Amino acid sequence: MSKTAPPDLLGVLTQVCEDLAWDRTSGEDLLYQLTNEKSGPPNVVRLAEAFGMLMVKLEARAVERENLIADLESRNTELEEIRQGLSRRNVFLQETLAHTFVQKPILGHCPAMNQVIERALHVAHYHINTMILGPTGSGKDVLAKTIFLNSPRREAEFVAVNCSAIPETLFESEMFGIEKGVATGVERRKGLIEAASGGILFLDEVAELALQNQAKLLRVLEEKQVRRVGARKSFPVDLQVISATNLDIKEAVASKSFREDLYYRLNVVELVVPPLRERGDDIMLLAKFFLKFHAARMGRKELRIGREAEKVIDSYPWPGNVRELQNEMERVAAMAEGPELQISDISDRIMLSVSSREESSAIADKRSLSSSEVSSSSNGHVPAQSAESDLGSEKANQRVSSLKELSRAEVIKALERQGGNKTRAAIELGLSREGLRKKLKKMGIN
Repeated sequence: MSKTAPPDLLGVLTQVCEDLAWDRTSGEDLLYQLTNEKSGPPNVVRLAEAFGMLMVKLEARAVERENLIADLESRNTELEEIRQGLSRRNVFLQETLAHTFVQKPILGHCPAMNQVIERALHVAHYHINTMILGPTGSGKDVLAKTIFLNSPRREAEFVAVNCSAIPETLFESEMFGIEKGVATGVERRKGLIEAASGGILFLDEVAELALQNQAKLLRVLEEKQVRRVGARKSFPVDLQVISATNLDIKEAVASKSFREDLYYRLNVVELVVPPLRERGDDIMLLAKFFLKFHAARMGRKELRIGREAEKVIDSYPWPGNVRELQNEMERVAAMAEGPELQISDISDRIMLSVSSREESSAIADKRSLSSSEVSSSSNGHVPAQSAESDLGSEKANQRVSSLKELSRAEVIKALERQGGNKTRAAIELGLSREGLRKKLKKMGIN
């Protein structure tokens, strides 16, 4: 017998190889016939069996591949549906956020705030640089976000930068970015200005920038191009800037600590946020809003503000503005024992400040009354308003006395709750141990 396979067997194997190469299956039946022991030499049979196993595995893999493709197509359809749902959800959330920031109860109802809000919403529709002025904690950042969320740029980035927090030596790398390979191990990094391109760059505390960095920022604003540290070429940026400061920016320009050309570049439109003490009924409006928010966040039932507590909140000047009011409402939301906020729940420093102011007012009323009495005595008659002045002075004195007693009661309650431990009582009252000791001595509490 010849050592080579018969021509018909070689032809079958050749046909099978071609079918496998072109993904055809026409030679399968012939191949299976060759696996019979009597079909030819043992080597041919073994080769046929090997080809048969190979075809089985290839068919299994083809089926697996088809199933995988079908599964991927199904998942792709699901992902596309999810993507469309997320897109609709994103639009809804953006509209909700914009609506939330536009709601005047968050910012206020007083005429001054209404005017600021109206101007901010008007400016939001235009590509224009805006400067927001106002004391610390008055809500300049909230106003900036309101402009952003109502602008055509709201789908891009809102990049907030605290200018006072950036070290002078790192200003360029932070703001302009850095190119790969500038130093060993340094990777390419996008700067804050590049990140804000197409959106809004919010420069908080802009008056704190060093003069040399002001010049660099001015160049970017004028050329509308930025160059990363270590790069050879600049690239364009689409930039809109909202800046804010609590300093007297005009005085800073006059004293040459802030560049005049940069001031005019940033201050195309100026918005001035009034301090909280000048916003009248907004104080109580915001207090109730923050108290409700923090009570819900802490899982507490809604808290009310008692009438006496309202008087204290309205009387306090709030030097820290909205931020201080929010912090105080967060504290009382955690510390208040009952469903209604009492003056015993209010911070000791606020109670002392209100008490001191009312005491000063009472003294002023007394002095005014004394002067009036002297004048009326010299004229031989008593003025008709004398009785009313006496009544007002008496009420003021009673109010001061009431506040002092309640403040004293607050200290005693804190000591009782802490089992007489002065250190823990001082922490609860927001005082140092030495401050509590002096207060106890002043109040005559042993």
